[in-house]
Amino acid sequence: MEQSDSYKKFVGGKRYVLDEELAKIVNISMALEMPLLLKGEPGTGKTMLAHSIAESLGMPLTVLNVKSSMKLVEALYQYDTLTRLNDSRFGDSNRNVSNIEEYIKMGKIGQAFVAEKRTVLLIDEIDKADTDFQDDMLDVLDQMEFDIIEVDKTIKAKNRPVFIITSNAKKDLSDPFLGRCNFHHIAFPDPKMMREIIRVHFPNIENELMEYTIAAFYQLREVDSIEKKPATRELINWIRALNSDKDFKPKSIKDGNLPFLGVLFKKSADFERAYNLVSRKKLF
Repeated sequence: MEQSDSYKKFVGGKRYVLDEELAKIVNISMALEMPLLLKGEPGTGKTMLAHSIAESLGMPLTVLNVKSSMKLVEALYQYDTLTRLNDSRFGDSNRNVSNIEEYIKMGKIGQAFVAEKRTVLLIDEIDKADTDFQDDMLDVLDQMEFDIIEVDKTIKAKNRPVFIITSNAKKDLSDPFLGRCNFHHIAFPDPKMMREIIRVHFPNIENELMEYTIAAFYQLREVDSIEKKPATRELINWIRALNSDKDFKPKSIKDGNLPFLGVLFKKSADFERAYNLVSRKKLF
């Protein structure tokens, strides 16, 4: 008999390099039915972990991108009053304007609750939300239900989602919020793990290109006064760009030739700082 989603273990995805401790906390969180809160700087794979879990366990993925101005009700459901008003005025809709439920649309949390199949619910960048949003959201996740006040109806989850919550640690989270989640900090990959990640994305990469680009990448991350350090995604895109240049020779990196710095640095001040150091041969 095939294992149900509730008992399958996460062992990693095709394009996600997973360490043993992270695999354990994912599986423990699913077994205990607790949200897993992931912290770490951008580019450490927090968001990609949710995608990998969904892929590995064969579950749909629902993503709630948290905004600073977002209210919890928006993540639960939206009542489209404007469309209902227009329908009542112009009468050119097939919907029954007297039935408010026809104008209720599920938000991301609501979609995960009403889904016929158990889903992975990624709540991305929770630290952007205010404390009330955080605490009220966990109340909903604990109770597995919420009310639609306009129609006096309670929506109960058909299946308990797998909750993955990410934070870039830009703002402190409340103690009640932290107390109701399992927590894992994803450190930025060290060079050894970065080699594994690169080989997943470029199975046939030349060893020389990999070693030179990784060495340069970590030196560039240590440049003083950089606001947004290049992350794993930028390194992968940089290697892709270098591979596409037929005239590029990997050994030229050792000589301080680092083309396509704009792939690594997305802010003008960061780019100029790195470019000036590279052009003056200050890194190698």
